[in-house]
Amino acid sequence: MNEKRQHYDNQPYGDWSERLQRLVFPKDHPYHHTVIGSMEDIEAATLDDVASFFETFYIPNNAVLTVVGDVDIERALGSIEHYFGDIPAGPKLPPLPGRTELEHVIGDTVRDLVVADVPLPRVIMASRIPPYSSDGFATAEVVRAVLGMGRASRLYRHLVREQQIAKSVVTYAYPLLTGASMLLMWGTGYPGTDPALLEQAMARELEALIDTRQDEISRAISLIETDLVRTLERVAERADLLSMFDLYFGDPGRLNQELDRLRSVTLDDVRAFVTNQLGPDNRAVLTYVPEGSR
Repeated sequence: MNEKRQHYDNQPYGDWSERLQRLVFPKDHPYHHTVIGSMEDIEAATLDDVASFFETFYIPNNAVLTVVGDVDIERALGSIEHYFGDIPAGPKLPPLPGRTELEHVIGDTVRDLVVADVPLPRVIMASRIPPYSSDGFATAEVVRAVLGMGRASRLYRHLVREQQIAKSVVTYAYPLLTGASMLLMWGTGYPGTDPALLEQAMARELEALIDTRQDEISRAISLIETDLVRTLERVAERADLLSMFDLYFGDPGRLNQELDRLRSVTLDDVRAFVTNQLGPDNRAVLTYVPEGSR
């Protein structure tokens, strides 16, 4: 409960993921709720509930151990066997609750307006996009980079520099596996910025992506490549990514194919993605308004 209060409830905009996931995913889908859960769920959990959860999921059968660095392989394997070999693998994991298949769009523009103790108005948009396991996610990565990666991106140039309606802009392709991922875009306004005008400006940028140029795609791919290569230079990040790819796909070597997936994205892929995934029939809009400003 303290973690939820500290990192979610008592932080400005801290409940954004909880609110957006409720908008993007239906009630019977696992992603409708955040991992930490509601305060009511946490308060209702018993010691037996916690022990059962731990014994079900925190087991070798559901874990990946990755060793990265200048190591002696045989010695490392011996140490792993020595310290972990006697731990029982644990039971087979239960299936995810609820339905896991989703329609590729939300079906409408859905909204949540929050008047709260926040310093500045903020508009966050989310769309369902193909799951992380699909080739369509690479297209989403390229689109989000065209839209908001760096100071030459469309959102920064148009909303921050030219129109000066936003103080900052962020885009992110949220990698999820079950049914759909999310493409996120948020703009933070200045004091007194009308969030309705900010939303309209952001929506125009989404619609304008249908005219994406090849040079923008090439620049976006180069930026993502550079970011990935720099990430892999850090040993801890490399270990984390290898573990993630093994856990998600059963194939840590898939990491080595990421650049090829990005480079295969074409202009036609981007335009089809914009047409199919970024229309008003697939949009969740979360608006934060500072208290006393309405």
